Amino acid sequence: MLEKLLAQTNDVLWSYVLVTLLVCCAVYFTFRTRFVQFRMLREMVRLLGDAVPSTGKAKTHHVSSFQAFMVSLASRVGTGNLAGVATAITVGGPGAVFWMWVIALMGSATAFVESTLAQLYKRKAKDSFIGGPAYYMLHGLGQRWMGVLFAVLISITFGMAYNSVQSNTITAAWMKAFDVDALWMGIVLTASTLAIIFGGIHRIAKISEAIVPIMALTYIFLALVMIVMNITKVPDVLFAIVEDAFGWHQAVGGGLGATVMQGIKRGLFSNEAGEGSAPNVAATAYVTHPVKQGLIQALGVFTDTLLICSCTAFIILVSGVHTRGNFDGIQLTQEALSTQIGGLGNVFIAIMILMFAFSSIIGNYYYGEANIRFITQRRWVLDAYRVVVGVMVMWGAMMSLDLAWSLADLMMALITFCNLVAIVLLFRQVSFLLKDYRAQKRAGMKDPTFSKEQMPDIKDRLDAW
Repeated sequence: MLEKLLAQTNDVLWSYVLVTLLVCCAVYFTFRTRFVQFRMLREMVRLLGDAVPSTGKAKTHHVSSFQAFMVSLASRVGTGNLAGVATAITVGGPGAVFWMWVIALMGSATAFVESTLAQLYKRKAKDSFIGGPAYYMLHGLGQRWMGVLFAVLISITFGMAYNSVQSNTITAAWMKAFDVDALWMGIVLTASTLAIIFGGIHRIAKISEAIVPIMALTYIFLALVMIVMNITKVPDVLFAIVEDAFGWHQAVGGGLGATVMQGIKRGLFSNEAGEGSAPNVAATAYVTHPVKQGLIQALGVFTDTLLICSCTAFIILVSGVHTRGNFDGIQLTQEALSTQIGGLGNVFIAIMILMFAFSSIIGNYYYGEANIRFITQRRWVLDAYRVVVGVMVMWGAMMSLDLAWSLADLMMALITFCNLVAIVLLFRQVSFLLKDYRAQKRAGMKDPTFSKEQMPDIKDRLDAW
């Protein structure tokens, strides 16, 4: 009954309101920033290599741009990349992959805007910075009620709903590969999660910095090997993706809408552009100009969807198992890989999804922590939230796949709507910052800087500059 109700609610929200708003905002930001995600791609890559200075204002305890990028990527790169892509293809067909690409290409401009705002309005904390949508809603728009609403929604969405999806997917993969009981897998995941999240952002950042590059490069390498093994099928796969995205068969049969919706929904779940999630960790980084971290987070959308999601799509589509209708979610990805490399495929995906999804669990938790701190500074509230996150990890391991995804989709719709309203209203400030950054680069400055004196009308609201 609950699954049916959530599914019907999601259909209304996505079909008639949120998808339109999401796409319109992505197009709007793309044109207003003059295609920043494309014309400054080289600068994004250069900035990613920046290290935290060891002298001056930047103390060694600050979170670096790279660490902030990795924590946000840890959240992005997870279930959506392996199970979400499989679900999109199962429901929407190969054409859903095309729409995932589109939403990533356009949505990276949205990611740039929200993370730049998070940097602008970040606040000084005891041993790092803290910020995110709740903070720019309060200090940028002057609407504390809106910030509190967002903080509550994102704490529920990421710490609870999304983390239940992550643990659900890990459990399904390990049941298929090793026949591990869901109860025992849930206990192990819950204990491991609690051990890490009680250590705070610095422990999360260090673990993400170590795990994410290894898992991403390993998975990309395997996908490339599979593509080379099936190189003659690649043209047919690309044709199927494009043809299915616009095909008249889908239009006549009423399936085109499902193809577009699944691509956008799963694309957003994977890369999170516009949700207001990545800005929470983007705000923790020490940089000399807010635009820097905005550019780095825009690069994260490309990394997530255009690289890792595409790897999963090609693994599934070259295998052809998606046409059999026997599997869904992570088990479809496992079956696809098994057709190419035998039984090791199940084992490899089970290990990969453990790394992908578990890194997402701890990254998702931090989004909740940052927003709990916005609502209250009481330590017992944060500790209670940590325990609830552990409970949801355990519950997710035991619940059904459909219920987990439906709950996540509903919460994603609510927080995305709230965040998009705020960043549209505050876009003028992002436009100013981008022009300032570009002007300094044209003047020959390799490392542009920003001071709140440059924006006298809001300088009293800028704590960290």
